[in-house]
Amino acid sequence: MRRYLALFLPFLPTERWRLSRPGGAPDEAAPFALVEKQNNAQRLYALNPEALRQGLAVGLTLADARARLPQLRVAEADRRADREILLRLASRCERYTPLTALDEPHGLVLDVSGCAHLFGGEAGLFPRALGDMAELGFSARAALAPTPDCARALARFSAGGIFSPDDAAAAAARLPLAALEAEEDALLALSRAGLKTIGDLARRPSRAFAARFGADFPHKIERLLGREDLRVSPMRSPPDCMVERHFIEPLTQRESIEAVLQDLMQEARELLERRGQGGRLFEASFFRADGFVRRLSVETLRPTRDPKILVLLFREKLDSLADPLDPGFGFDALRLAVPRAENFESAQGDFDATAARETERELSELLDRLTTRFGRARVLRFMQGDSYAPEHESRAVPAATAVLSKSMTWPTPQEDEPPARPLTLFDPPQPVEVLALAPDSPPARFRWRRKMHDVLRAEGPERIAPDWAHSGPQEPTRDYYRVEDVEGRRFWLFRRGLYERGDEAPRWFLHGLFA
Repeated sequence: MRRYLALFLPFLPTERWRLSRPGGAPDEAAPFALVEKQNNAQRLYALNPEALRQGLAVGLTLADARARLPQLRVAEADRRADREILLRLASRCERYTPLTALDEPHGLVLDVSGCAHLFGGEAGLFPRALGDMAELGFSARAALAPTPDCARALARFSAGGIFSPDDAAAAAARLPLAALEAEEDALLALSRAGLKTIGDLARRPSRAFAARFGADFPHKIERLLGREDLRVSPMRSPPDCMVERHFIEPLTQRESIEAVLQDLMQEARELLERRGQGGRLFEASFFRADGFVRRLSVETLRPTRDPKILVLLFREKLDSLADPLDPGFGFDALRLAVPRAENFESAQGDFDATAARETERELSELLDRLTTRFGRARVLRFMQGDSYAPEHESRAVPAATAVLSKSMTWPTPQEDEPPARPLTLFDPPQPVEVLALAPDSPPARFRWRRKMHDVLRAEGPERIAPDWAHSGPQEPTRDYYRVEDVEGRRFWLFRRGLYERGDEAPRWFLHGLFA
């Protein structure tokens, strides 16, 4: 049986505004509203409790609101800031479960199935979640029920609480029609028919509702009553493996934090060993006492579960942070997750390959440390491309995504022969002006960067057909020449297009330089 905890923050916008301006915030006992422009009119977007008690409602024009309540204080709404604070609260709630989803507007839904026992059962988890919201300055209502829709409706349209499946169905049946959150026309039609609660709808045949309001309408009623479970879509995909620690006294010293991380790594190692897996991506989450969550991740080229290697990588990460890890009032929870795990293959005892494996392991560890310190986009490795076009024959990819054991057959240069390809290629190739003795002959002279070069020797052509996968079928054929000028400089030129095929105005380009 799954269990869901829904949190509803009815005054999140006004409380967020008040917390962001501690010196200039209005008195909580005074009516206050946030306004935004809608249809060329300033309308009320959010209200504080006192404004609601005075009879104002969201959607009223500012002129009407001021006519009813002249002492109303207002400020500009900021939906982006409201969403950012909701995301921060969602990160805070991830200490209870990794399956945390946004429930906009102004709500969260947590799949706490199998998690409540870590916090003293549902009776311990429920007040703790509400207490977290209160500590951060936000009023909240909560409901714990067997389906997310049922929990959400009970949190938004009732006093909330902890509900068993039977209790949840009975409580949801007493909810008003507004809990459907359907179109106003649909709610008006239902109320005119004498239906006032969800229970009234449940006692009627579902076919009539499906014919009138759509096929999903009966399913929505079933979900509200806790009979159908439509799983939540968490903000972050659940990891393959996860271990965590919670502390009564928050941690502030780096030595203590590293010691706990090492214990978590050892625990994760045992879990991965039982599964025959190793991690490729590790993420450490630091939950600060004030609700802020900091996450650090490291990657490895090969699956690993060695705590010593992970400790070194996380130390490297901590030392290279531009924004150092700030414990503030301390971290009251630490989590180590393995978002990506792969099968772990133990090396067989082969004495001939021992040295090669050791060298490969050392290289992998070096690349892991470099990637951790400088970032995956700055530590690159050349890989073969699936193309015979020179500019696509190889590509630079992050070393963290490449597998060192992947076999690649690079062209072997012949002894006492010049290289067939230059090491330096221009992207894109640079146009040059060429003088040839005949249309299809090698270049005799060419001008590049305002300097004339007289060709002493030329080899070619090497004809390369168009690469349809990258350039399309309309790309002309290229004839490449290796040339050397009278000063000993060597160039790689090509003619784009063929006179013999009638290509229009073939042009010359310089593609690379030989050392």
